[in-house]
Amino acid sequence: MSTDPAAFDPALPYRLAGSVSLRPEPFGALVYDYETRRLSFLKTPLLVTVVRELDRQPDVLSALDAAAVPARDRDRYLRALAGLCESGTIASRTAR
Repeated sequence: MSTDPAAFDPALPYRLAGSVSLRPEPFGALVYDYETRRLSFLKTPLLVTVVRELDRQPDVLSALDAAAVPARDRDRYLRALAGLCESGTIASRTAR
C-alpha cells in the first residue's frame, strides 16, 4: 500500500475535480481542466458513465457496479481511474 495520501484507493469516494469539465462525444468525452488548461479524453462511453457515477456512489467499486462494468474489465477500469486521479481529473471526496 502506498504511503502517498493522494494515492488512488477504490474503497474511497471520488468525484470529478471541480476545475474539470466533460463534453460528451461519440467516442467518450473531451476532458478540459480550467486550472491547467489541459485537454484530454475519456476513450469510452462506459468510462464516462463510471466517472459520472463516482459522485453518486459511496466508493469506486460501487461506481463500477452502478455503471455495469463487466468483471473481466474491472482491473482495466481501475487502472484508468488511478491515472485520472494522478492527473487530477478525479479527486477523493475525503481530501481537503
